[in-house]
Amino acid sequence: MKIEDFAYIVETEKGFDEAVVSVRKAVENKGWAIFQVYDYKEILAVKGFKQKPLKIIEICSGKYANQFLNKNKLTSLCMPCKINVLEENGKVKIIGMNPTIISQFFPEISRQETEEVEKDIKEIVDNAI
Repeated sequence: MKIEDFAYIVETEKGFDEAVVSVRKAVENKGWAIFQVYDYKEILAVKGFKQKPLKIIEICSGKYANQFLNKNKLTSLCMPCKINVLEENGKVKIIGMNPTIISQFFPEISRQETEEVEKDIKEIVDNAI
């Protein structure tokens, strides 16, 4: 498996904080909910570790979550969806998981269903750059 099979990665010219705000706006504009935002640089700094900026934004579409949970409750292991904003080698990247991978673990979830979710995730990421 290649990283591209698992993750949708784009670079943005925006600064880190601006990219985080853009992701949040794109999520809301798409009609998805934001559950939580984790600041891993801060979380690890409390433990004495130094880390470059990384925020993990947990998002959810009730429609898709309900659809998948009705087919297999264990799909909850893949929920909520996450979009990461990170700084690496002086570049800001926005990264979303490709939900099509879910159909490889849960055969009752069709690839077509996961492609619909993936389309939304990629739109959110693209609209944030």
